[in-house]
Amino acid sequence: MQAFAKAKYVRIAPRKARLVIDLIRGKRVDQALGILQFTPRAASKVVTNLLKSAVANASQKEGMDVNTLMVKSICVDGGPSLKRFMPRAMGRASQIKKRTSHITVVLEES
Repeated sequence: MQAFAKAKYVRIAPRKARLVIDLIRGKRVDQALGILQFTPRAASKVVTNLLKSAVANASQKEGMDVNTLMVKSICVDGGPSLKRFMPRAMGRASQIKKRTSHITVVLEES
């Protein structure tokens, strides 16, 4: 059986979030939480909360043992970008894209 959780429209660039999720892909949940606890990146807090949410979803399902869960798949997809403008020289403006992410975690019993 599988349990999953999604976080949508997270205000972290997908490229930066992928650096964090690559560390925990395929690991057991307790190992993944230990790795995320000592990862000094902003995305690690978001991924930690999402992983805990997926574990809580798994505990609500009948017949799933929370102690044997592992991260089957975790992916980050790009969400919509917030477009902002910054003044530049000679009266011009340049666009700044503030990127968002959609993060999905799938857990299964090992």
